Amino acid sequence: MTEAKGKVYLVGAGPGNLVYLTMKAYGLLAKAQVLIYDALVDQELLECVSPDCLRLDVGKRGGKPSTTQGEINQLLVQHCLAGKQVVRLKSGDPFIFGRCTAEIQALQEFSCEFEVVPGISSALAAPLMAGIPLTDPVLSRCFAVLTAHEPDALDWEALSRLETLVILMGGRHLPEIIHQLVRHGRSPSTAIAIIRWAGTPQQQIWTGELNNILAQTNGVSLSPVVIVIGEVVRLCNYLQPEKISLDQVSHVQTMLNNFSTSLPLTGKTILVTRSSGQSSQFSDRLTASGATVIEMPTLEIVPPGSWDALDQAIANLTDFHWLILTSSNGVDYFFARLIAQGQDIRALAGVKIAVVGEKTAQSLHKYHLQPDFIPPNFVADSLVVNFPEALQGKKVLFPRVESGGREILVQELTVKGAEVVEVAAYQSRCPSSIPESAKLALQNRTVDIITFASSKTVKYFCQLIEEIFTYNSDITDALEQICIASIGPQTSKTCHALLGRVTIEAEEYTLDGLTQAVIKWVKNSEITQ
Repeated sequence: MTEAKGKVYLVGAGPGNLVYLTMKAYGLLAKAQVLIYDALVDQELLECVSPDCLRLDVGKRGGKPSTTQGEINQLLVQHCLAGKQVVRLKSGDPFIFGRCTAEIQALQEFSCEFEVVPGISSALAAPLMAGIPLTDPVLSRCFAVLTAHEPDALDWEALSRLETLVILMGGRHLPEIIHQLVRHGRSPSTAIAIIRWAGTPQQQIWTGELNNILAQTNGVSLSPVVIVIGEVVRLCNYLQPEKISLDQVSHVQTMLNNFSTSLPLTGKTILVTRSSGQSSQFSDRLTASGATVIEMPTLEIVPPGSWDALDQAIANLTDFHWLILTSSNGVDYFFARLIAQGQDIRALAGVKIAVVGEKTAQSLHKYHLQPDFIPPNFVADSLVVNFPEALQGKKVLFPRVESGGREILVQELTVKGAEVVEVAAYQSRCPSSIPESAKLALQNRTVDIITFASSKTVKYFCQLIEEIFTYNSDITDALEQICIASIGPQTSKTCHALLGRVTIEAEEYTLDGLTQAVIKWVKNSEITQ
């Protein structure tokens, strides 16, 4: 057998938002077996990889333990030599302050195949998104891009003579940057723009002059930022859409108001907790209803510690009468493993399938299969009571999460005379960090509603927010005015145990039901105000 040949792709992630990722980069992420990524890579991009892709966060964060460059080089070589398709995902463009030289040299030393895939650098994208052209026939015939990570290493005398400067990694050294430029002859009234989180929903822009920008940004964490210095900054005031008349403004405003008031969730910010890599259909529903949605992955789904039990069950599928699937993850991992074992849906010809939940049924449809039984109310508790045939002597295969769960379901099936074979199909765990957008929203108290679609999302949410708030009292204060929305009884039980309350529980235990419950609560709240 020919040994699989590995390859490393050094890929530019662009300025952050998924829409600015190149098509080639997107395709490589979808096929990646190992993803090694930096700190500033947006969480949304990480969800482009398959569930069984190994994800390694090697980002360098100020003031926190970081993976050394030598360790990163070693990881790239190690996984490439193991025959893996490796994506090294870097913010912006890999050849612009991306430390690619050391990584390429390490790959060359071990004869590892590699390819560099360009991305849109924030040095170019951030000014554009702020309405600042970097070149102009009069004001900016040239521009320079530099990093101010080490200001003492820069030739400020030469830089001060250039018309336009684009500075990366300069937020912490902004006072020194201004001091050096003015000291070397730049006018204190030179225009400056600071663009934070360019290309994301959290983008902020400050414009001013060298002599007043520090007052504007006092107390603000300027990371990550792109700094643009030069008279070309002033053009952003003129390169906006053409101004319209007062009558037109009034007409447009009326149209917008009429449109907004027809959307029930207009003005509400909803934090959606969910599994990493999960479809954004629920968020899309809320957005379509007018909400501002911030996604916070609170659950990662990964392969189990061992495939042995599931592989054995797949090899003996003809022994089973029923296959019970209680989640979309169970469906996807079971069928992925079935295919990996060289089989397909024909192997289930003599096996009936029961699923719990509408979403689980939809996942089954992807494999061109219809469930033989779906219990009423979309809950597992009603599965045994309403089972379509006697269970005595039936052999039931139950692929589930490795850590267990559904013990009552298994007990009830056993009491009815079924032989239940439980096998680990996947594992769930808490993500290592919180997306910056979710962190800022919670810190700034801008969230109106938090939704939970499973008990584990509640559990891991509580673990993750300890990263933001030091004391339990801080957590209580931060969540006090927020509506807690649960998809069903089991999730509500966990909310009561860990958060002390539940504001909304869906009447129908589906994402559609949760959407309708949120809309109903908002409408009722407006009536009582």
